[in-house]
Amino acid sequence: MPKNSKQQINKDEIKVIQELLHNSNESIDKIGKKCGFSRQKVWRIIKRLEKEKTIWGYTAVVNDDKLGVNGYTVLIKRTSAPADRTLIDTIISKKLVNIIPNDSISIKNSFFIHGMYDWMIYFTAENIVQAKRFCDAIRTVYQGYIADIILLENLFEVRKYGLTNPNQTKLKEFL
Repeated sequence: MPKNSKQQINKDEIKVIQELLHNSNESIDKIGKKCGFSRQKVWRIIKRLEKEKTIWGYTAVVNDDKLGVNGYTVLIKRTSAPADRTLIDTIISKKLVNIIPNDSISIKNSFFIHGMYDWMIYFTAENIVQAKRFCDAIRTVYQGYIADIILLENLFEVRKYGLTNPNQTKLKEFL
């Protein structure tokens, strides 16, 4: 099989992506050694993945306790009202984070999902009161488009961004 076949390129990209998922802060040299590639090849693969928007950011996995925040998930069920352009622009833009002035809400993940609910947002807030205010603000901003909203508080992160939480003692105490 030629070295640059589409299938081989795809396999090489997956190897690099898996290493980045494990530790995106790893040096290109170390990623290359783990994948059996040269530094230059890894660099070219990463640049191509960024250009194609397969990779669109790098992040640190942070212990929310150290930041003084808690994690929350909100599940949102839409009404059958058709979405207009303004609604879509509001969802896509970063305006959602600013709907409650002076609160330290940080949206970590936002997904449209299939099932009983249509949208899932994972965010952090200082406390449950802030989280509830955020949910109330979502209801207001998307009035007429939300049939139901459920707020869940994260008690312990077993895995985050694919990595096992190193503070397993806390989980053992909880259980």
